[in-house]
Amino acid sequence: MTTTSETTLSELVQRHESVLSEAAAALADRSFFTHYPDSPSPRVQGEGAAEAGLTAYQGRLDAPFDLDQPTTGESVGDEVSPYGPVLGVSYPRLDIDAALADARAAMRPWRDAGPRARAAVCVEIVDRLHRRSFEIAHAVMHTSGQPSVMAFQAGGPQAQERALEAIVAGLGEQERIPAVVRWEKPGKDAPLVMDKEYVCVGRGVALLVGCNTFPTWNAYPGLFASLVTGNAVVMKPHARATLPLAITAEVCREVLSEAGFSPALVQLAPEGDGETLAADLALRPEIAIIDYTGGPGFGGWLEREAGALGKAVFTEKAGVNSIVLDSTDDLGGLLGNLAFSLSLYSGQMCTTPQNLYIARDGLGTPDGRVPVAEFAEQLGAAIGRLTGDDARAVELLGATVNDGVRAASAGLADLAAEAGGEVVVPSRDVVHPAYPSAVVRTPGVVRLDVSREDVYTQECFGPVALLIETDGVEQSLAQFVDTVREHGAMTAAVYSTDETVLERAREAALDAGVALSENLTGQVFVNQTAAFSDFHGTGANPAANAAYADAAFIAPRFRVIATRRHAPA
Repeated sequence: MTTTSETTLSELVQRHESVLSEAAAALADRSFFTHYPDSPSPRVQGEGAAEAGLTAYQGRLDAPFDLDQPTTGESVGDEVSPYGPVLGVSYPRLDIDAALADARAAMRPWRDAGPRARAAVCVEIVDRLHRRSFEIAHAVMHTSGQPSVMAFQAGGPQAQERALEAIVAGLGEQERIPAVVRWEKPGKDAPLVMDKEYVCVGRGVALLVGCNTFPTWNAYPGLFASLVTGNAVVMKPHARATLPLAITAEVCREVLSEAGFSPALVQLAPEGDGETLAADLALRPEIAIIDYTGGPGFGGWLEREAGALGKAVFTEKAGVNSIVLDSTDDLGGLLGNLAFSLSLYSGQMCTTPQNLYIARDGLGTPDGRVPVAEFAEQLGAAIGRLTGDDARAVELLGATVNDGVRAASAGLADLAAEAGGEVVVPSRDVVHPAYPSAVVRTPGVVRLDVSREDVYTQECFGPVALLIETDGVEQSLAQFVDTVREHGAMTAAVYSTDETVLERAREAALDAGVALSENLTGQVFVNQTAAFSDFHGTGANPAANAAYADAAFIAPRFRVIATRRHAPA
């Protein structure tokens, strides 16, 4: 007799077969593919979807968020929107011992379901998350400070695309291994025949350590890579960005239960601000996989301490993103593109450019060389065109996420004085028309000399860029390579009309281990990547030890266990 859960699981496999096939083909070709459109228009998302999402978000505020998990009986909750309001959501503190025991117990039937069934359940989860994109968008906006449209796109559909990418990548890695094989070795009298079975087995319970700035976009690749490869996941969100992952956990647990699996496969471990739950969990013997996004201090500790215990550790940490400015045949396009990249979410992206290398004699153009001071003035004007009107600017800049970012943007003059440089593009305060207590700042630029490595080899997270004068493009490329090798970067770019320089830049990027963008002057920006086509990170420099979502990001999450026997006569 077929049970309801078996019927549901079979239906899910059939329902999502097409998208799994299409997404896998796109991933293999690195071609354009989208399953979750990122336009917030009601013509795309449906009439009333935005209003329903806002209502759902508002219903979360000033209330407990119960996930029906093992709990100690205590509650935590410290979320205050960067825009000002206190969220007032409380979360039950997870009983770690009971939760990890439940997670381990839940993994056996999840393993036995097989890769394709797991993938179908995961796609169903992402589909349901997509239906709640507006609710999640408000949660992301009011925990990260992202502007509203960006919170919808990056926190919703674009994060969901990265989730789908991880699912199909995980399915592909597992299905490279046949489930059943009849093995024959020719012999003198008769062949030796064996029947062999191969089972993909998850490494164990995965710990996902969330970040404040991109709570879903950076979490979903690890979450779904672990789930599809047969692991349970405990999500430890950032204390100031818990709600987006709480909603995610709620949807995961709902779908898992409907499909006949234990909801303990996904659990939320919230904590109060300043606690050390991630470090405590990372060293637990039940934890076999760790995904982390955040600062290099704790990321390095995880790599050393948890890695030494044999755990699979995937980290994305800080880096110093660089652009080499040599020459251009479209100065207006360069300035507009760069201004947008610096301004988007007030530079609070791991992919935002920081170090802008330019020769002392300026930037080459068809009309002659543009001196450094003039280039800085024109860059400031381009930023001003984007951010001059406060009401429009806030939809690009968002709000600063924490005091560290605010201090960095407010301290440009001190930074310039320390570096022996000057502020060439000042940062200004922007008044948010709807949230006057939000701290919103435009990007500022400090001009300094290439000799000040002590300054520009440090990450200045937020709306701060450094215009670094060099002796020429050769030195610019050399400093770019050295800085990325030693301190890491998630992105790099070059502007040049000289094919020889472009070729050297490609070699420099390969040597440094960072992805390179060339001569971006249109609507593609260095700090944005496309799922199914662009790898996020490389794992080849200190900024990250993994890339979304290559085989090295997927394969360490599972092991293949074989059983063999003599074939029946």
